[in-house]
Parts: sequence; C-alpha cells; structure tokens
Amino acid sequence: MDYKSLLSVALEEAKQGLAEGGVPVGAALFDAQGKVLGRGHNRRVQEGDPSIHGETDAFRKAGRQRTYRDKILVTTLDPCWYCSGLIRQFNIGTVIVGESVNFKGGSDWLRENGVNVIDLADAECITMMRDFIATHPELWNEDIGVD
Repeated sequence: MDYKSLLSVALEEAKQGLAEGGVPVGAALFDAQGKVLGRGHNRRVQEGDPSIHGETDAFRKAGRQRTYRDKILVTTLDPCWYCSGLIRQFNIGTVIVGESVNFKGGSDWLRENGVNVIDLADAECITMMRDFIATHPELWNEDIGVD
C-alpha cells in the first residue's frame, strides 16, 4: 500500500480547510484496497460546530460500513483524544498519521490498544501545521481546548 499516495488525499482536504479559513487538518477513510470511502477536513470554524474534526468528517462521509477493522484512516495530524476515541469505538484497524511533531494526540494509546499506527513524519504536513499555529495561535488553542 502506498501510504504517501493515501496521505495526498488527506492533504488536499487540509489545504481546502485552510483556504476556507479553518484549521488545516484533513482526513480520509479507505478500504483495504485503497479505495476512498469518505474524505473530509476540520470545519469547526466554517460551520461553527466543534465536533467537525477532519477525522469525524471523513468518517461520516464514508457512511455505514459493516466493519472497520480492515479500514485505513489517514489523517494529516496525530488524532486528538476525541478522534482517537472514534477510532477505538469502531475498531478502525490502521491509522496513517501525516505528522505528530506539532501535536501529540492519542497515537501511543491507539498503538497500546492494538491499532496499527504509522507516522509518516511528512515534511509538508509538519510545515503546514507549524505555520498555521504560528499565524493563528488563538484559533489553534481553541481547536485543542487550551484556554
């Protein structure tokens, strides 16, 4: 499986979110053969809904699946606790993380609970999030729940 190719879908979503004035986190849910089931991006700002993270948006757009154990969730940023809970709740088998340099979420916990987590440490993801945090610290802190 070409994980960089899968990540490119999530990156497109993150860039779209950034262009819309939102937090640049994108995600996509794939089947075991690499077919896109759903894709999305963080739309908390755009829709005024704190529950629309990139991962939850992609998950919702994928619709109902009989099982998630063989699915691959690709996200540009290490999943927060909220999204990590979704991954565990539905037993998503593999999570591809674009980067965990700018934000360390629940990837270690996911690994400890049997999820195959692969961190690509992608330079484009790292730079995009680093620049966003530097430019919009108040929006970033709101997104991660820091006062």
